[in-house]
Amino acid sequence: MIQVNDIKPLTDFLRNAKSHITGLKRSGRPEILTVNGEAAVVVQDAKAYQQLLNLTRQAQDDARLADALEALRKNEQGIPSDKAFARLRKKHAKR
Repeated sequence: MIQVNDIKPLTDFLRNAKSHITGLKRSGRPEILTVNGEAAVVVQDAKAYQQLLNLTRQAQDDARLADALEALRKNEQGIPSDKAFARLRKKHAKR
């Protein structure tokens, strides 16, 4: 949830970038930077961003698994194992 304290003018960020970055690292919360009073960009600490990416990937994996389980419950035909393993080998082959 966005809090009022997380909304800052871009000009303040530019003038005090080091202080803002320290705060971003400490809190783990993003800042919404405004231009002429309107939200323009979101900045956040790299560690917090990586956590967000990890959560997104996990949610995508969960959704795929839920779809696969639903297909199994409905007795829908899946992919034969030899084709599935061939796809995986191709996708993860060393380049």
